[in-house]
Amino acid sequence: MTDFALNARPREENGRRPSRRLRREGLVPAVVYGDGKPARGIALEARELRKLLPDDRAYTHIIALHLPDGTETALIRDIQMHPYKEEVVHMDFLRVHAGERVTLHVPVHLLGEAQCVGLKAGGVLHRAVVELEVEAPVDRLPEAIEVDIRNLQIGESLHLSQLTLPAGVQLLALKHEDDKELVSVHSARIGGEEEGEEATPAS
Repeated sequence: MTDFALNARPREENGRRPSRRLRREGLVPAVVYGDGKPARGIALEARELRKLLPDDRAYTHIIALHLPDGTETALIRDIQMHPYKEEVVHMDFLRVHAGERVTLHVPVHLLGEAQCVGLKAGGVLHRAVVELEVEAPVDRLPEAIEVDIRNLQIGESLHLSQLTLPAGVQLLALKHEDDKELVSVHSARIGGEEEGEEATPAS
């Protein structure tokens, strides 16, 4: 059920001063909550996070948090970064269990951009969204939503309802009848204006 793991220790104290002390010791304060259980403060090793977080899969896969009294299975819910350093200052984890359906934001990956008919004809690509909120069983969360744009021509667009999704995966927007545009190809601009449009004279 899990693909990633982190070592964790209980965190008894909250607040800025204890958190600063943890960071000086090479630890990152975090909290794990959800699944009908009380929230629990934990501390993670910063060096392990530096290895884990560059892997995009970590954001859509279950992570085993190994504690002295057992293991929590959770998803990353939020990461707070230092304002000007590449350092994690706090993390939130959501407890999950096998078979549970959860919602998560996943990135949108475009496929076939180099072969896109409209772009080859001189069109310009417009991406309306870069991520989508999905609902799926925790063991079927997609790493990304893939959108094939190879056959997209100038003046055409793709919407959520045109996607083929993995089994068990639903798009939250479609559940609310919001058929968002994903991507489109427009005519290239000439001299700052669309083809066939006249420039508005300056007043």
